[in-house]
Amino acid sequence: MEISGFFTAIIVGLIIGALGRLVLPGRQNIPIWLTLLIGVVAALLGTFLAAAIGVDDTGGVDWIELALQVALAAGGVALVVAARRRR
Repeated sequence: MEISGFFTAIIVGLIIGALGRLVLPGRQNIPIWLTLLIGVVAALLGTFLAAAIGVDDTGGVDWIELALQVALAAGGVALVVAARRRR
């Protein structure tokens, strides 16, 4: 991953975190900064995963990579919400 791709993943991750939170039903009692952090991590992991399976460089919008990132963000938000409920 190039340095420009890394910074792009961080910026996109902020949006991905919000999308991941919107995908989940119900209310999530976690702070917005944690949602954004989860989104950045999900965007980076999704980018690496897309590269690993060979769908990271397509013509136009990388829909599969974007779907992976949103799914990872939703999963991350769900895990954090579940962990915070247990406390």
